[in-house]
This record gives sequence, C-alpha cells and structure tokens, in this order.
Amino acid sequence: MTLASLSNDLTSCEICKDRFAATHTAHAPRPVVWFQKPARLLIAGQAPGARVHESGQPFTDPSGDRLRDWMGINSTTFYDQSRVAILPMAFCFPGYNAKGADLPPPPVCAKTWRAPILDKLPNIGLTLLIGGYAQKYHLGKSAGTVTDTVAQWRDHAPSIIPLPHPSWRNTGWIKRNPWFETELLPVLKSRVKEVLVP
Repeated sequence: MTLASLSNDLTSCEICKDRFAATHTAHAPRPVVWFQKPARLLIAGQAPGARVHESGQPFTDPSGDRLRDWMGINSTTFYDQSRVAILPMAFCFPGYNAKGADLPPPPVCAKTWRAPILDKLPNIGLTLLIGGYAQKYHLGKSAGTVTDTVAQWRDHAPSIIPLPHPSWRNTGWIKRNPWFETELLPVLKSRVKEVLVP
C-alpha cells in the first residue's frame, strides 16, 4: 500500500465512531492527516485538541505557537509537509469527559495506523516525542515519567528528542526545570535546523 492510499484510508477512518459518540462532546471522527513521503522531521504528539478538530490543521492553537518557538521555525516551515510530518498517537480529537477533561488517545488508532505510515516515511532524521503517550510508544521500557524521560534527552539524541507537551498548562513545569530552556532547547533548535535545511 502506498503512502497516498494510506492517507486516503486514514482520512475516511471511522474506527472510533461509536467511542466518540459516547463521549461528553459526542463528536464525529475527523482525522487530521499531515505527512508526505519526503518529510525529514517527525512530530509524534498526543492527539488533536478541540481547536484542531475544528480547523483540520495540527497545532493551530497556543500549544502550536509554543512548539514552533521551541523548534525555532515559523509557521511556513512547520506546515510544509514535504519537510515536517505530524503523527499524533491518535489522529482524531478524543473528546472530553463530563468534567471537561481531555480523554486519552484511543490505543486502537496507533495500533492501526502508526507502523504502516512510519514505514512509508524513509527520510526521517529527527523525531520529537511530545508527551508521555508518544514517549512510551517509541521508547518502550526506557520511557519513565515525562520529567525523567525529558531530563534524559541526551540518551536519545541526536535522532530522537523527547519533549513535554507545549501546553501553557506546563508553564509551571518549565519554571521548575530551568535546564529545559537553557540546555535542551538550544540543541533542539540546532538539530531542527540541521535536519530541515537541505
């Protein structure tokens, strides 16, 4: 199966239709598909949020602004699918529970789509693992808590860099871990530039 046919099948995926209908948001699936074969950088995130569900474009929210700042690139580069592939652990917005909290990405999404798509992206030179779900999937038993995994980023560089979620809710975490901005982010910006510049 080609990457284009995988993309078409993923775009029409309704494997979680009943699951989403039963959430507090009672929404329909809307996979956010963002990758092309030439991509050299992979962003492995968690799942689209409500704003991304509406826009159909990944990271069109304050988290995206912060992530682009961390990477040292502008929106034009970030959304160039020939350079950046964005594969979250679930391609659809998982919804909210009755208390308004984010639901986790359904595991069936990664089990169904992740390996076949990654197999068709041969040029990836850098993978950014954003948050615990992506870190556990890609690093397996070597992934601990997000704090521990990100603190041990040197163990995975230069091809993999684990990151916390760029949500503004993590501002406190960043303040408590100043090494993230002083030690990790300069290396991240440098690696992103190396990988994306031909």
